[in-house]
Amino acid sequence: MSRSVADKLNRGISPQQFVEGMTKNKEAFQGWYDKFEWANESDREFFESLKSRNDLRVFILMADWCGDVVRNIPVVFRALETGEVPVEVLIMEENLDTMDQFLTMGGRSVPVVILTDAEGKAIHGTWGPRPTYVQEPMVLFKKENPDREAADYQDKLAETRKEIMRRYGEGTGYHALVVQELRALIESV
Repeated sequence: MSRSVADKLNRGISPQQFVEGMTKNKEAFQGWYDKFEWANESDREFFESLKSRNDLRVFILMADWCGDVVRNIPVVFRALETGEVPVEVLIMEENLDTMDQFLTMGGRSVPVVILTDAEGKAIHGTWGPRPTYVQEPMVLFKKENPDREAADYQDKLAETRKEIMRRYGEGTGYHALVVQELRALIESV
């Protein structure tokens, strides 16, 4: 099935409008944005090289209440700003039709970074909601706990979330993972 966000072209909001309109987590979001630094010169050079491309757009499904948005999207914004890649933000609750095209393990998880061509056709996969290393516990949890009504489901979910936070860590080390995965996705186009 070909996925497209062509009907959303020029209907999203800018990253700046998203940040200005945040009613939750704005300070934390800005903090991660301000702490961003390139982990290596090669990644910075790669994203700078995107300035010469006019065949790439990015749509990001997200919401300000989401912790993964707060941690990861500042990194995505900084990398894409470096490459001057056009970015449109789609607020999940206002774009459920699009959200339902880009589910994560069958669920509505944000953020979802969608690479498209200039006309809005999804050109290769997506990124999100977390770096792969951080997401691994949730993938395992979903596989091992298919029954959401099981008596111990919520307890196991809470433990999984603790492990996700442990993997994020206290600092910005995970930023390099976001940059590397986003770069790999773009390079695959």
